[in-house]
Amino acid sequence: MRAYKAKAVERISLPDREARNRHLREAGYNVFNLDADAVFVDLLTDSGTGTMSDEQWAALMRGDEAYAGSESFRRLQSAVADVMGFERIVPAHQGRGAENVLYGTIISEGDYVPNNTHFDTTRAHVVNSGGEPVDCPVESEAGDPFQGNLDVAAVRDLADEVGAERIPAVVVTITNNSMAGQPVSVENVRAAREVADELDARLVVDACRFAENAYFVRQRELEFDGESVADVAREQLSYADAVVMSGKKDGLANVGGFVGVREDDDELYERTRQRGILYEGFTTYGGMAGRDLEAMAVGLREAVEEAYVESRVEQVAELGELLQEVGAPVRTPTGGHAVYVDAEEFLPSIPRERFPGQALVCELYREGGVRGVELGEFAFPGENRPQLVRLCLPRRTYFRDHLEHVAETFADVAERRGEVSGLEVIDEPEMAELRHFSAELRPVE
Repeated sequence: MRAYKAKAVERISLPDREARNRHLREAGYNVFNLDADAVFVDLLTDSGTGTMSDEQWAALMRGDEAYAGSESFRRLQSAVADVMGFERIVPAHQGRGAENVLYGTIISEGDYVPNNTHFDTTRAHVVNSGGEPVDCPVESEAGDPFQGNLDVAAVRDLADEVGAERIPAVVVTITNNSMAGQPVSVENVRAAREVADELDARLVVDACRFAENAYFVRQRELEFDGESVADVAREQLSYADAVVMSGKKDGLANVGGFVGVREDDDELYERTRQRGILYEGFTTYGGMAGRDLEAMAVGLREAVEEAYVESRVEQVAELGELLQEVGAPVRTPTGGHAVYVDAEEFLPSIPRERFPGQALVCELYREGGVRGVELGEFAFPGENRPQLVRLCLPRRTYFRDHLEHVAETFADVAERRGEVSGLEVIDEPEMAELRHFSAELRPVE
């Protein structure tokens, strides 16, 4: 059962098929280019799209909009310390702003950065700073409890190949978004800590879904059976030298983020603070209004509440079960924030160079006004990743009727899957790592 009830509602409507076809053509077969009011059920992302609580809305009224020394910043700082264990933070307008602040500080030309799997903006920031992102996902099979883990042996192999001095940081993303939202064990984070120490590198945790990961750890890692989500969260983050956080995920806010730095690393804190001032704003607001600082401070505390995080993960599993019932090839077990469908299996007649994932995304919109996102060859060109479609649930927003509509849409697409054609890119930006945000495509036979 959901751990919330509605206090405000927003009207949504499903455009007719003719309108959906027109919207898709005008968007260049890229759902990022669709207007939100043309979408019926929006599963594009869980980043900043969730519903804030009444306590968060009340906190907005406390917003201290002072440029320097904001009380709202102090309340966020206190929440981060209590929930995540980091006393010093550099705020940013969102997660990618925090990535710019941290990675732009620690990465130099010719560096290599291993990660259990880089997501799109992380990869782009590493490249933009002159580094080479290296994915080191653990080999796993369906049913493994921690398919998101970092392959620590692969990190050591990379160090042997390029030299430990060229690896400034080892990154662990929890949960592992690119690997179907799968969790990372605390044991694996400890192993990442050990290898970072061996290489004299910093251990960075991308913590934007830290609460969901902690819930899975409690369910699947025997050491933490019976522990609270809050205690597990602090434990798993205690091994990191720094964290990058998007408050738009497990901060339960619509905007905001930060870099957290350990109190014993004065040099890193000062360098990130100065870069934050340059790119995000003064240290006590960092690109956010005081009211947004307040909303995130409340949201971080709510994110580790047992009833909330349990209902959050259960709703994702519910969507996964509905999709499996209609024959969708879902990656299992389902992750904490999204359901991932194997588009290559669903549309076997479309080769990966014709983007089966993007073709499926377009058909879901055409058939039922459902917006998902492709995380395969279109989003990660040349990376040889699985051709996945992610259906990402906004927090505290949709109900079972909406999930059933998504499943029915999949069933309808499945009935005519033989008619679905592949796509080709006709216009794209210079930076390949970001092409899926704005590129345009067209159907090909």
